[in-house]
Amino acid sequence: MFFIRIPNSKFSILRPRGKLLEQLVCYASSLINKMTSRQMFIRLSEGAETFSVNFELVFESLNIQRSFNLNRRCTETIGDLTLRISSNVEKSITYKVAKKVKKGEEIEMPDINVKVLNGGTEVPPELTCNNVFFQKESPNLSARILGTDYKIIINPPWINSLAIPTTFLVGFPVYPKKFDASFTSKEECDFVWSISTVDTKKHPSQCSFQQTGKGFIYLPAPSDIGHYVKLDCTPKAGDRVGPSVSLVSQKRVEAGPGTCPFELRHKFTSEILPCSSFRVVSYNILADLYAKSDVAQNSLFPYCPKYALEIDYRKLLIVKELVGYNADLLCLQEVDLKVYQSDLEPVFKSLKFEGVITKKGAQVSEGVACFYRSSRFSLEDSHRVILGEEINDHPCFSPILSKLNEYPALKERVLARTTTLQVLVLKVLDRPNHRLIVGNTHLYFQPAADHIRLLQAGLSIAYINDVVSKIKLSDPHLTTSVILCGDFNSTPDCGVYKLMTEKHVPVDYLDWKSQEGEHIEGLSLEQPFPFASACGTPEFTNFTVGFVGCLDYIFYQTDHLAVEQVIPMPSKEEVTLYTAIPNVVFPSDHLALVADLKWL
Repeated sequence: MFFIRIPNSKFSILRPRGKLLEQLVCYASSLINKMTSRQMFIRLSEGAETFSVNFELVFESLNIQRSFNLNRRCTETIGDLTLRISSNVEKSITYKVAKKVKKGEEIEMPDINVKVLNGGTEVPPELTCNNVFFQKESPNLSARILGTDYKIIINPPWINSLAIPTTFLVGFPVYPKKFDASFTSKEECDFVWSISTVDTKKHPSQCSFQQTGKGFIYLPAPSDIGHYVKLDCTPKAGDRVGPSVSLVSQKRVEAGPGTCPFELRHKFTSEILPCSSFRVVSYNILADLYAKSDVAQNSLFPYCPKYALEIDYRKLLIVKELVGYNADLLCLQEVDLKVYQSDLEPVFKSLKFEGVITKKGAQVSEGVACFYRSSRFSLEDSHRVILGEEINDHPCFSPILSKLNEYPALKERVLARTTTLQVLVLKVLDRPNHRLIVGNTHLYFQPAADHIRLLQAGLSIAYINDVVSKIKLSDPHLTTSVILCGDFNSTPDCGVYKLMTEKHVPVDYLDWKSQEGEHIEGLSLEQPFPFASACGTPEFTNFTVGFVGCLDYIFYQTDHLAVEQVIPMPSKEEVTLYTAIPNVVFPSDHLALVADLKWL
């Protein structure tokens, strides 16, 4: 024989040992939870005029268990608040009583009489909610509903919204695709992942679950195939704990595409580099707004299954690929704002990276983003330059602007471009007097626009040079090193590559005549940095049915930096296994450039 005593109860439960033990423990646990979970949560966002009231009503005699959510004005009196709660509860009670009466049962309407108490004493009903709940700390507040006291918790840690992925693949990290909380942070919350353990032919709501992982990120294992995934998130802030939120996937874990070619590249990047070197990635990840368009699905990438073009599938591959490079610096192009906010930023923040996204001009919902390892670099300054918008205003652009003024139609076309340049000034933490200037861009894509891309490259390098000049002017003792990454939409025989690697493009260069009717005469470009392409000129960095070629580069300053290692590119056989890219194992129509640079 043994006893289980329920806390704060006058009763003990007596039961024999044996097969009923597990049932007894579950019953006791359930009863304890019911007794300790009677809470009312009251939340007021900073600067708001209304507050929310949340509680779960449990009235066992009528078999009622219902959640109530109210929004009330702070200036409302306690009497008005309790009257509103009473009215809402009464509707639920009346409905249940009416059903029992209809069945012939004799039952009386219970006395609802909602009160707000402070230390057991009723709060005067004429006081305002603002004075009672938010002006001073009152740890002994409670609400009495149907004879039961609900402890009032003011501004508890709270999950406003939480969502999990729609696709789970073995070996590909998953994480909440939406997380928003108040009075807490992602780092303070507990994330617990579980896998269904019963017959997975059942609906997920009928399954039991067993815990398999903790933390913001979960990596599905082969044993998870065919099972549902459950996420429990408990918000915390110090010793304060808010109500947990549980979500269960609507789809089962799938086997996935097998080994992806980028996983073979990861064999060269299995370790984080020492401080004498740093690893750089430049990667156009193919924005969702372009991949899901009818043109993309029917003309550009007709060979790619539609599910493999869906962002919920592709981002699993993108995140796994990027994380596996163990980079110190990632320069990304075609980054959807939603993907940055919901996927890249949360994942890399959990891996101790900081990020900056720079949106393109106009209403374009994608841009370029840079992540840097916070143990290696700290952000000293950042610049967002929409080239077409600022060409008229920034002095460093005046040499190019003066020539463009001679060609009004061309100038208008250049001004209309939404191309952005992102420039970060990073302090190198193990070299206090050193600044790494990181440029990241994605130049105009139209085929017959080599002249515009060359102008944009000239504008970009002029702006970077202006940043460097101002740094040296502010502190002559600082050393600056420049790298410029991106999708330049230019092959090695174009003027952009020549400008970067040879520092000069003459007036008679072919690119100035790339578009009939927009020929530019008398303009040459120069730039001051001794640049080289860290990954050279691969046969291709972009591989589709319509185009194959090298468009992406990591340009680095050769008098301050040297290439230590270039991660081998995927072979032609790999990228053509499914005709072209993107496909089921390549998430983008571009390939990532990965290079290890060392300080000189």
